[in-house]
Amino acid sequence: MGHDVVVGVDEVGRGAWAGPISVGAAVLPRDRRVYGVRDSKMLTEDERERLFDRVASWCRAWAVGHASQAECDALGMTAAQKLAARRAVDGLGLVPDHVLVDGRWDFVGRDSTVRIVKGDATCLSIAAASILAKVTRDRLMRAEAPHFPAYDFELNKGYPCPRHKMALKAWGPTTIHRRTWVFMENLPWGPPHPPAPEEM
Repeated sequence: MGHDVVVGVDEVGRGAWAGPISVGAAVLPRDRRVYGVRDSKMLTEDERERLFDRVASWCRAWAVGHASQAECDALGMTAAQKLAARRAVDGLGLVPDHVLVDGRWDFVGRDSTVRIVKGDATCLSIAAASILAKVTRDRLMRAEAPHFPAYDFELNKGYPCPRHKMALKAWGPTTIHRRTWVFMENLPWGPPHPPAPEEM
Protein backbone atom coordinates (compact mmCIF):
# COMPACT_ATOMS: atom_id res chain seq x y z
CA MET A 1 0.00 0.00 0.00
CA GLY A 2 3.03 2.26 -0.07
CA HIS A 3 3.15 2.71 3.71
CA ASP A 4 6.28 1.99 5.71
CA VAL A 5 4.67 0.44 8.80
CA VAL A 6 1.56 -1.60 7.96
CA VAL A 7 0.14 -3.49 10.95
CA GLY A 8 -2.14 -6.50 10.67
CA VAL A 9 -4.41 -6.97 13.70
CA ASP A 10 -6.67 -9.84 14.78
CA GLU A 11 -8.52 -10.85 17.96
CA VAL A 12 -9.02 -14.18 19.73
CA GLY A 13 -10.95 -15.11 22.84
CA ARG A 14 -13.93 -12.79 22.61
CA GLY A 15 -16.37 -15.71 22.70
CA ALA A 16 -14.65 -17.60 25.53
CA TRP A 17 -16.17 -18.06 28.98
CA ALA A 18 -12.80 -17.92 30.74
CA GLY A 19 -9.40 -16.32 30.29
CA PRO A 20 -8.35 -13.12 28.57
CA ILE A 21 -9.35 -11.58 25.29
CA SER A 22 -6.19 -11.31 23.20
CA VAL A 23 -5.24 -9.23 20.18
CA GLY A 24 -2.27 -9.90 17.91
CA ALA A 25 -0.46 -7.23 15.91
CA ALA A 26 2.11 -8.03 13.22
CA VAL A 27 4.31 -5.99 10.91
CA LEU A 28 5.74 -8.05 8.03
CA PRO A 29 8.90 -7.46 6.02
CA ARG A 30 8.44 -6.78 2.34
CA ASP A 31 11.20 -9.05 1.10
CA ARG A 32 10.48 -12.40 2.81
CA ARG A 33 7.56 -14.81 2.95
CA VAL A 34 6.73 -17.81 5.14
CA TYR A 35 4.91 -20.76 3.58
CA GLY A 36 1.70 -21.96 5.19
CA VAL A 37 0.58 -18.77 6.92
CA ARG A 38 -3.20 -18.52 6.89
CA ASP A 39 -6.07 -17.84 9.26
CA SER A 40 -5.37 -19.60 12.57
CA LYS A 41 -8.90 -21.09 12.57
CA MET A 42 -7.98 -23.05 9.43
CA LEU A 43 -4.96 -24.63 11.13
CA THR A 44 -4.81 -27.38 13.72
CA GLU A 45 -3.30 -26.63 17.11
CA ASP A 46 -0.16 -28.59 16.18
CA GLU A 47 0.16 -26.69 12.90
CA ARG A 48 -0.14 -23.36 14.69
CA GLU A 49 2.48 -24.36 17.24
CA ARG A 50 4.88 -25.44 14.51
CA LEU A 51 4.39 -22.16 12.66
CA PHE A 52 4.65 -19.89 15.68
CA ASP A 53 8.43 -19.47 15.88
CA ARG A 54 8.74 -19.13 12.11
CA VAL A 55 6.07 -16.44 11.98
CA ALA A 56 7.48 -14.61 15.01
CA SER A 57 10.99 -14.53 13.53
CA TRP A 58 9.61 -13.55 10.12
CA CYS A 59 7.85 -10.46 11.45
CA ARG A 60 9.60 -7.13 11.48
CA ALA A 61 7.74 -6.56 14.77
CA TRP A 62 4.92 -8.31 16.58
CA ALA A 63 3.07 -8.18 19.89
CA VAL A 64 0.06 -9.69 21.60
CA GLY A 65 -2.03 -7.56 23.96
CA HIS A 66 -4.42 -9.00 26.52
CA ALA A 67 -7.34 -7.80 28.59
CA SER A 68 -7.87 -10.03 31.61
CA GLN A 69 -11.11 -11.68 32.59
CA ALA A 70 -11.41 -9.07 35.37
CA GLU A 71 -11.04 -6.28 32.81
CA CYS A 72 -13.60 -7.96 30.55
CA ASP A 73 -16.06 -7.94 33.45
CA ALA A 74 -15.28 -4.41 34.60
CA LEU A 75 -15.15 -2.73 31.19
CA GLY A 76 -17.43 -4.87 29.02
CA MET A 77 -16.20 -6.87 26.04
CA THR A 78 -16.15 -3.99 23.56
CA ALA A 79 -13.94 -1.79 25.73
CA ALA A 80 -11.81 -4.78 26.78
CA GLN A 81 -11.14 -5.68 23.14
CA LYS A 82 -10.12 -2.09 22.42
CA LEU A 83 -7.80 -2.15 25.45
CA ALA A 84 -6.15 -5.39 24.28
CA ALA A 85 -5.74 -3.92 20.79
CA ARG A 86 -4.13 -0.77 22.16
CA ARG A 87 -1.70 -2.86 24.23
CA ALA A 88 -0.81 -4.94 21.17
CA VAL A 89 -0.16 -1.96 18.88
CA ASP A 90 1.74 -0.09 21.60
CA GLY A 91 3.83 -3.22 22.17
CA LEU A 92 5.20 -3.16 18.63
CA GLY A 93 7.63 -0.35 19.37
CA LEU A 94 6.76 1.17 15.97
CA VAL A 95 4.37 3.94 14.96
CA PRO A 96 1.83 2.47 12.48
CA ASP A 97 1.23 4.24 9.21
CA HIS A 98 -1.64 1.90 8.41
CA VAL A 99 -3.59 -0.68 10.44
CA LEU A 100 -5.45 -3.57 8.80
CA VAL A 101 -8.21 -5.08 10.95
CA ASP A 102 -10.10 -8.31 10.35
CA GLY A 103 -13.86 -7.85 10.12
CA ARG A 104 -16.32 -5.00 9.89
CA TRP A 105 -15.55 -3.35 13.24
CA ASP A 106 -12.58 -1.05 13.87
CA PHE A 107 -11.62 -2.04 17.42
CA VAL A 108 -8.22 -0.33 17.06
CA GLY A 109 -9.68 3.14 16.66
CA ARG A 110 -7.05 4.83 14.52
CA ASP A 111 -7.63 7.18 11.62
CA SER A 112 -5.45 4.95 9.44
CA THR A 113 -7.44 1.76 10.10
CA VAL A 114 -8.77 -0.27 7.16
CA ARG A 115 -11.36 -2.96 7.86
CA ILE A 116 -11.06 -6.11 5.75
CA VAL A 117 -13.89 -8.64 5.84
CA LYS A 118 -12.38 -12.14 6.06
CA GLY A 119 -9.01 -10.43 6.35
CA ASP A 120 -7.62 -13.32 8.39
CA ALA A 121 -8.02 -15.50 5.28
CA THR A 122 -6.92 -12.96 2.64
CA CYS A 123 -4.29 -10.69 4.25
CA LEU A 124 -0.90 -12.10 5.29
CA SER A 125 -0.25 -9.63 8.11
CA ILE A 126 -3.68 -10.28 9.65
CA ALA A 127 -3.18 -14.05 9.28
CA ALA A 128 0.20 -13.75 11.02
CA ALA A 129 -1.37 -11.71 13.83
CA SER A 130 -4.09 -14.36 14.13
CA ILE A 131 -1.57 -17.18 14.59
CA LEU A 132 0.53 -15.21 17.09
CA ALA A 133 -2.52 -14.24 19.16
CA LYS A 134 -4.11 -17.69 19.09
CA VAL A 135 -0.97 -19.60 20.08
CA THR A 136 -0.08 -17.09 22.80
CA ARG A 137 -3.56 -17.26 24.34
CA ASP A 138 -3.72 -21.06 24.02
CA ARG A 139 -0.44 -21.34 25.91
CA LEU A 140 -1.79 -19.11 28.68
CA MET A 141 -4.87 -21.30 29.02
CA ARG A 142 -2.83 -24.52 29.03
CA ALA A 143 -0.71 -23.03 31.82
CA GLU A 144 -3.89 -22.40 33.84
CA ALA A 145 -5.24 -25.92 33.30
CA PRO A 146 -3.33 -27.66 36.17
CA HIS A 147 -4.78 -25.14 38.64
CA PHE A 148 -8.35 -25.95 37.59
CA PRO A 149 -8.31 -29.60 36.42
CA ALA A 150 -12.09 -30.05 36.30
CA TYR A 151 -12.53 -27.50 33.50
CA ASP A 152 -10.37 -28.99 30.73
CA PHE A 153 -8.80 -25.62 29.89
CA GLU A 154 -5.96 -27.43 28.12
CA LEU A 155 -8.56 -28.72 25.63
CA ASN A 156 -11.25 -26.04 25.39
CA LYS A 157 -9.04 -22.97 26.11
CA GLY A 158 -11.95 -21.46 28.03
CA TYR A 159 -14.43 -21.67 25.15
CA PRO A 160 -17.96 -23.11 25.47
CA CYS A 161 -18.37 -26.88 25.22
CA PRO A 162 -20.54 -29.45 27.04
CA ARG A 163 -17.84 -30.56 29.52
CA HIS A 164 -16.97 -26.96 30.33
CA LYS A 165 -20.65 -26.20 31.04
CA MET A 166 -20.94 -29.34 33.19
CA ALA A 167 -17.93 -28.25 35.25
CA LEU A 168 -19.45 -24.80 35.74
CA LYS A 169 -22.73 -26.32 36.90
CA ALA A 170 -20.92 -28.57 39.35
CA TRP A 171 -18.23 -26.24 40.68
CA GLY A 172 -19.17 -22.71 39.70
CA PRO A 173 -16.80 -20.20 38.09
CA THR A 174 -13.08 -20.16 38.75
CA THR A 175 -10.98 -17.07 39.33
CA ILE A 176 -10.37 -16.83 35.58
CA HIS A 177 -14.01 -17.03 34.48
CA ARG A 178 -15.84 -13.96 33.18
CA ARG A 179 -18.64 -13.43 35.68
CA THR A 180 -20.76 -11.05 33.61
CA TRP A 181 -21.84 -13.52 30.91
CA VAL A 182 -25.63 -13.94 31.00
CA PHE A 183 -25.47 -17.73 31.34
CA MET A 184 -23.65 -17.35 34.66
CA GLU A 185 -26.80 -15.99 36.32
CA ASN A 186 -28.69 -19.24 35.70
CA LEU A 187 -26.13 -21.74 36.93
CA PRO A 188 -26.94 -23.49 40.22
CA TRP A 189 -23.71 -23.42 42.19
CA GLY A 190 -22.43 -26.54 43.87
CA PRO A 191 -19.50 -26.56 46.29
CA PRO A 192 -16.85 -23.88 45.83
CA HIS A 193 -14.42 -24.41 43.00
CA PRO A 194 -11.11 -26.10 43.83
CA PRO A 195 -8.78 -23.31 44.99
CA ALA A 196 -6.04 -22.08 42.75
CA PRO A 197 -2.53 -22.18 44.25
CA GLU A 198 -2.54 -18.41 44.93
CA GLU A 199 -5.72 -18.84 47.00
CA MET A 200 -4.19 -21.43 49.31
